[in-house]
Amino acid sequence: MQRVGAKQYLVARALYSEDSFAEEHEKVCRPHKTTLDHVKCDAKRAKNTALSLLPIVGWIKIYRIKEWLLNDIVSGVSTGLVAVLQGLAYCLLASLPPWYGLFSAFFPVVIYFFFGTSRHISVGPFPVLCLMIGSVVTRLVPDEGPPVNITGFEGLTRDEQRVLVASSVTFLTGIMQLAMGVLQVGFVVMYLSDTLVSGFTTAAAIHILVSQLKFVLGLQVPGILHNLFILCVLITSTNVCDVVIALVIMVVVFIVKELNDRFKSKLPVPIPIEVIMTVIACGVSYAFDFRVKYGIDVVGYIPQGYESPIAPNLHIFKETAVEAFPMAIVGFAVAFSVAKVYSVKHDYTIDGNQELIAFGISNIFGASFKSFAASTALSRSAVQESTGGKTQIAGVLSALIVMIVTLAIGFLLDPLPKSVLGAVVIVNLKGMLMQVREIPYLWRRDKPDCVVWLGTCIASILLGLDLGLAVGLGVELISVILRTQFPRCSVLANIRGTDIYKDRKDYTNIIEPKGVIIFRIPAPIFFANIEFFRSKLTEVGFNPLKVLRKRNKALRMIRKLLKKGDLQWTSVSITDIVLLSALECFTMKSYLPVSIDWNADLPANISVPKLDLHSLILDFAAVSFLDISALKGLKTMLKELIRIEVDVYIVACDPYILEKLHDCCFFDDEIKPSIFFLTLHDAMVHVLEKHPECEDKNTQDDTVKPLIVFR
Repeated sequence: MQRVGAKQYLVARALYSEDSFAEEHEKVCRPHKTTLDHVKCDAKRAKNTALSLLPIVGWIKIYRIKEWLLNDIVSGVSTGLVAVLQGLAYCLLASLPPWYGLFSAFFPVVIYFFFGTSRHISVGPFPVLCLMIGSVVTRLVPDEGPPVNITGFEGLTRDEQRVLVASSVTFLTGIMQLAMGVLQVGFVVMYLSDTLVSGFTTAAAIHILVSQLKFVLGLQVPGILHNLFILCVLITSTNVCDVVIALVIMVVVFIVKELNDRFKSKLPVPIPIEVIMTVIACGVSYAFDFRVKYGIDVVGYIPQGYESPIAPNLHIFKETAVEAFPMAIVGFAVAFSVAKVYSVKHDYTIDGNQELIAFGISNIFGASFKSFAASTALSRSAVQESTGGKTQIAGVLSALIVMIVTLAIGFLLDPLPKSVLGAVVIVNLKGMLMQVREIPYLWRRDKPDCVVWLGTCIASILLGLDLGLAVGLGVELISVILRTQFPRCSVLANIRGTDIYKDRKDYTNIIEPKGVIIFRIPAPIFFANIEFFRSKLTEVGFNPLKVLRKRNKALRMIRKLLKKGDLQWTSVSITDIVLLSALECFTMKSYLPVSIDWNADLPANISVPKLDLHSLILDFAAVSFLDISALKGLKTMLKELIRIEVDVYIVACDPYILEKLHDCCFFDDEIKPSIFFLTLHDAMVHVLEKHPECEDKNTQDDTVKPLIVFR
């Protein structure tokens, strides 16, 4: 019965196959662009290309000075204070002197102002990227022992060698990003799923946590695998003053940041607690001379002004090319993900390829002035957006604050304990470390995604961030391949009185007429899964090749009976009957004087498998592509079915796939274009008109004929 008050619709139209629809409805012939059309440049395209390379031209024209300028100023000052502190703190992750972090918080920001498309991200040091740079720096210039033999290291101090390594690998990273942007391969970030990025950043947070222990505890902890043992051995050597300072900083910063999150709707500006605590710690350290009295490691002398630019070292390029590529990908992926969130929130668009160009130029320019690779820090971008920032003018103003510190007041940070910077870094890891809460959810909802998360995280912890990212990508690709190669299949049935088809295991009021199966393929068909679909079809129905062989054997026995005279068929000569291969045996019946009913009892105790199936419909609605190997396998499978007198139909085929079938000579005397139908319902009606005996007598008044669907 129809639900009372339910909306209904009624459609009356002709039954359409693909051929009949094409005859009745004229198709528009659309010209296809050639390669020359894509590369041809006219004045309009040249203008658009030039404007796209400088996105500032687009948004500066619509800048609302009265409405946005004050917000950008407040945001720029707040973000600049945080950028100064994070620049110093994250520079420790890169194993460089702290003041080089100020360079990274200035030069890339200025360049991104002109070339970037996001209006809200705060460009500068990113902890994961800093840690990846630090691993390269310490590999080439270790804490103990001689550095790697590299031309250009002669006459340089250890810190100068490390700065040269960091700037060179940053320069190479920028070249890679710029090349990918020019080649329009910004889509590469799409291969980094949210699950993979989450597992990777969680592992990076653990690496960062371990790397800061030496500052918080005053110990030297060289590696993540040995840190627990070293901590147990050297725990009595920790600097108590460092531990106390770090604990106080972490507790206070954590509490205030939680209050900022809880009352962010009531606070006009988040409390810059990191900056406040840094100023207090700096004053207390200076007043009580922590460096001399308690042996605390402090930031120390910060030179005023900027250093002269340097050229990258080509020998370092050769040594760091393998590490530079994942840096380029990770730096862009994180920045693009954050930028995409804010672009959706504030209703504007960002361009992935232009973002690659922007970060590439930023890193190349910054590396020339001894800064290290830049991306965006989530917390710093949140400050820039939450304090009212509207455009990258806020970013430029934050760079101006960094410049003032670098040129004028950097000396005030001289007594700042490094344990304070380590504590600030650790507190800001909360968001990344809490991502472990995703594991139970992923395990319940999507186990392959959970495997990707765990595989990426564990590999990144044990093997390092660069190899861990590669392993994570491998696990992710394997999961995609397995899902595509072995898709989930289910048997569907027609819901009585409708043209809707659902899993027959989930519903009771369904119709399943005899002799009809619709095999729905829920994935693209390619060389790796064509045999899987053949096997699934065999499971739900039968093996057509085995049936062909049985019938071939039966025909040979009939020929022997005819030859012996046990069967008297005189309308055809015995010599006209020939033995054929299994795939061709169906033609033998054309030489016999009668039509053989293979489901009936055959003479002389000859037995063949009886088939209840007379029609098979393949639902191609979910098939997005078909390769040549799958096309050949599909053709063989269709011929096997046709030759055992099973009618095969294909429905909802994509026009481009149908065009490819025509181009690849898929059709012949056996497989004809007339087997293609527009919809499942069209094929269903056609089958029931051809085989009225399979219709349920109790459903003749239903608005839709019954049918079985295998999905």
